[in-house]
Amino acid sequence: MDYLEIARNVIQNEIDGLQFLSKNLNDSFNEVVKKIISSNGRLVVTGMGKSGLIGKKIVATLASTGTPSLFIHPAEAYHGDLGMILNNDMIICISNSGETEEIVKLLSFFKHNKNQVIALCANKESTLGKFSDFFLDISVPKEACPLLLAPTTSTTATLALGDALAIALMEAREFKPENFARFHPGGSLGRKLLWKVSDKMRVDSLPIIFEDQKFENLVSEMSKGRLGTVVVLEKESKNVLGIVTDGDLRRAMQTHKGDIVNLLPTQIMTKNPTTILESEKLIKAEEKLQEKKISILLVLEDKKLKGLLSIYDL
Repeated sequence: MDYLEIARNVIQNEIDGLQFLSKNLNDSFNEVVKKIISSNGRLVVTGMGKSGLIGKKIVATLASTGTPSLFIHPAEAYHGDLGMILNNDMIICISNSGETEEIVKLLSFFKHNKNQVIALCANKESTLGKFSDFFLDISVPKEACPLLLAPTTSTTATLALGDALAIALMEAREFKPENFARFHPGGSLGRKLLWKVSDKMRVDSLPIIFEDQKFENLVSEMSKGRLGTVVVLEKESKNVLGIVTDGDLRRAMQTHKGDIVNLLPTQIMTKNPTTILESEKLIKAEEKLQEKKISILLVLEDKKLKGLLSIYDL
């Protein structure tokens, strides 16, 4: 049996399902987005079984991209969790058939609680389809499961539609990277978008050398600093003149051979090194490091060295 061929067939089946989903999208999607944006409530998602698992992921994506949302298990909702739903909340019910018993049993509550219902469903003539205020079609030609039983292509389509909804709402809210970072403060992206250079720059025992010091002092400072870098300062003003990297040293050794020990730091250094202000965001520092293809930034203020920021500090 060729399992690789099976895998490719499954993936192609799901691709076909997503293309079918895309073609079936209509202006109802626009209406749903506009209604959610104008609502002052939350988006409550509910679904049973595999649809519930997909619903939880949709909620996670919505919440992280600026749409207040929560997931309620329909069985738990029927036994008390309906108290979590406010009358200004909108409800997304996920049911491929539109006849999921645990979902159908909640519809009367939504009606009396004045909640508008968005159906993610494959059957508009189903109980859920007829009840809903908005209907988003998640039907697919067939499941990838050879028995046509296990939710496979249909759950992929539902997940994709949830992503499409989250991104459309994100665009409608003009959701920016800074907003995303605010909801992800513990992640790497959150740190880079929220933290400033001053939060991560090195300020202690900085590898510095004055313009008239000897080569041996330069090597010693570079070794102690463990950054492969020495910052060259003007002796009187202490303004930054340049930077000597281990690359600068290697190039100087090739050019000057044994005479390198007689060179001054100003004869080896790179003038006008890339700098950044301590008030800049870390994401800006990362962009500079990548753009220049370097590993360290000098943090300056009025030509004075305030600190160093290494790519390994991000």
